[in-house]
Amino acid sequence: MEEKTVSSIGSDVEITGTVTSGGSLHLAGKLDGTLTCGGDATLLEGSVVKGDVNAESVGLAGKIDGNVIARNRIAMKSSAVVNGDIKAKSLSVEDGVTFVGRCEVGPSVGV
Repeated sequence: MEEKTVSSIGSDVEITGTVTSGGSLHLAGKLDGTLTCGGDATLLEGSVVKGDVNAESVGLAGKIDGNVIARNRIAMKSSAVVNGDIKAKSLSVEDGVTFVGRCEVGPSVGV
């Protein structure tokens, strides 16, 4: 059985550029650029992304100014602020989310 790698970027870290992970990533800091994960991406409360996110599944509790593409699921927590388009096979949205953009969700969504 293969172990999944989970990497973390702390709240005190600011990155400008592209972040690519073959596994999953938890982001608590700031990213000005693109995030691509082979596994899941979790944007924790207080995180800020100015760019696009592409991952297996995406958990959003922070702020993103960019598009989000998940090959499986997007879960928006109440603290999430999303300014951009989202695309996924399934979506969950808690009460309190701020979302400005277009949404394409469904089992036949080709991502």
